[in-house]
Amino acid sequence: MAQEKRDYYEVLGVSKSATDAEIKKAYRKLAMKYHPDYNPGDKDAEEKFKEVNEANEVLSDPKKRQMYDQYGFAGVDPSYAAQNGGGAGGFGGFGGADGVDLGDIFGDIFGGGFGGFGGSSRQANPNAPRKGQDIRVRITLSFDEAVHGCKKNITITRQQECTECHGSGCAAGSSPETCPDCGGRGYVIRQQRTPFGVMQTQQPCSRCGGKGKLVKNPCKVCHGSGKTATKKTLEVSIPMGIDDDQSFALRGMGDAGTNGGPSGDVIVMVTVRPSEVFQRDGYDVWVTVPITYSQAVLGDSVTVPSIDGKVEYTVPEGTQSGTTFRLRGKGIQYLNGRGRGDMYVKCEVEIPKKLNKAQRDALKKFEGTLKEENYEKRKGFFKKLKDMFA
Repeated sequence: MAQEKRDYYEVLGVSKSATDAEIKKAYRKLAMKYHPDYNPGDKDAEEKFKEVNEANEVLSDPKKRQMYDQYGFAGVDPSYAAQNGGGAGGFGGFGGADGVDLGDIFGDIFGGGFGGFGGSSRQANPNAPRKGQDIRVRITLSFDEAVHGCKKNITITRQQECTECHGSGCAAGSSPETCPDCGGRGYVIRQQRTPFGVMQTQQPCSRCGGKGKLVKNPCKVCHGSGKTATKKTLEVSIPMGIDDDQSFALRGMGDAGTNGGPSGDVIVMVTVRPSEVFQRDGYDVWVTVPITYSQAVLGDSVTVPSIDGKVEYTVPEGTQSGTTFRLRGKGIQYLNGRGRGDMYVKCEVEIPKKLNKAQRDALKKFEGTLKEENYEKRKGFFKKLKDMFA
């Protein structure tokens, strides 16, 4: 007899703030406790199992859980389990009741390897098209090459379809045979009777190596593999603005696929050697320019290196050491080509050394003409000291 529906969180014994992991753990525990194969003939356990399964179906789905939290049972389909549920499995195994396979539960707990408990196996078709392996290549660029882009040649060794047998692995006039041990599935099922019933495990077929087919008369060129290793040199266009540790893909240039599957890619990973002049920050460039004492005091036009060549920049009079100026649009081009970063010029005032007597006397005479207002920072500093010790 149908009972009034209980709150899904109450069914699983978790709080409304429970994490996905907590919900999954609670569900597995209750699903094993009430599974019909553990409780043959127990109608109450069967109903509780359906209730647990229904609660998990909603709470394990982020969208359904959100709707349930907001609108309650009206936000989800309350008749889902009844419309799609199945009967309890028989004693012959742990066939899924209400669509739940205990093999999935045990697989989650023990890390896989369980094909099911008397139910159907779900193994990938070994004869299905499979994409080829990707090939990874690392190249080293100079700072200038990365900034402006360039062309580089790379040499790879890729597995390509054998031109002699066209990928079949068989000699001319022959074809692969279906493996008699696995029937072409690529795996075999082992059964073991346990206190819980008959446990099934899936293992790769040892005779065909999981391929599902046997090559009786192998190709003399590829020796039955269907592929041959070939060296190939590719000219790679390095995009402008690429940075250290970035990568890009050459689609379809990797190893050939299997059973008609697409080829893999070549992943080009980039290392950029640092510049002796520039420092990079994203698409911005920083450069430190030494200026003389007189240039800092009087101001001057100085030559500044940029990634596009030399530029002239007017340093204003009274420039302090460490002052940074921004040159918009003089940085590195964005990878998408839509704009550029900026260049930052940091001025470093170089104090002269090893002055002769005439230079010292001239400097002292000049210093004697200066007043306190000529030194804004010095004036402010001593005022703070005066206030501190007043």
